Amino acid sequence: MFNKVKWFTVLMVVTAVFFVGCSEDTTKPVDSGSILRAYLDDNDLDLDNILTSWIIAAGDVYPDQADYYIMDLRAPEHFALGRIPGSVNTTLGTIVADAAANTDNDPILIVCYTGQSASHALVALRLSGYPDCKVLMFGFSSWSNDFDSWTANTSSFAVGDDNWTTDPVAVAGSYSYPSISATATTGAGILAERVAAMTAGGFKGVAASAVVTTPASYYINNYWDQTDVDTYGHIEGAYRIKPLTIAGDEFENLDPDETIVTYCWTGQTSSVITAYLTVLGYDAVSLKFGANGMIFSELLAHTWPGSATTYPVESD
Repeated sequence: MFNKVKWFTVLMVVTAVFFVGCSEDTTKPVDSGSILRAYLDDNDLDLDNILTSWIIAAGDVYPDQADYYIMDLRAPEHFALGRIPGSVNTTLGTIVADAAANTDNDPILIVCYTGQSASHALVALRLSGYPDCKVLMFGFSSWSNDFDSWTANTSSFAVGDDNWTTDPVAVAGSYSYPSISATATTGAGILAERVAAMTAGGFKGVAASAVVTTPASYYINNYWDQTDVDTYGHIEGAYRIKPLTIAGDEFENLDPDETIVTYCWTGQTSSVITAYLTVLGYDAVSLKFGANGMIFSELLAHTWPGSATTYPVESD
């Protein structure tokens, strides 16, 4: 009788442990996206903060370029041919790690060919503890006319095109955020992983001709004010979602199941937005050269100015 009672007691204990263990295994998975967005919002890293005092003209850098830590993303062979004196060569993939070499904590100026890849890099650095870094407007093209990558990329091909319209913009729906995967569980850790993924993926851009030709293939956001849409029109089927912030819930107007194309005037602001969207988990691309690459002859402002002043350049 004693043994039966003893073994019955043991069986009950084992059964209880089993059910407790099963109960503990049903914990909800970590929602990495929600943790990331809360961290960005709480730490003044929402998109509107990233797009504050982020771009600077060459004429506002010269002659004080020595005051900046200048990080140049161009290919080594082009960097060797000509660069802003004192620049260091880097890549989008390594820019966060390379920024640690700025031991004097000088303000960082990011340079590329046209200002578009540098705008991806700006997002990486501003989300990684460098809130005052800036992009050189129009890139190295604006520093020296001998290195102009802009003029050949201005175009007016969309003027008169059937897919450029003056109809009202499309009405945006409401969607959930995309899900993201992360090994980290803290906001800071998840952000570091997402920034690394964004920079490793390289610059995400799409030719204007591809978007205008087949606009239904994309979820297009015209990042202009309404008065500008009224003045110039827009790509067929485009939305106008501006501002675009976590705090204001405007990101929820973007369809996470589509490829999000953002366009602006020059492709620089849209590059910042695209990089930020990528960090949040969207499939996003920036329309290269913006309106300057589609309706250049119609623009009354926000245009590539043409021949640049040639400021001092050093070479190997």
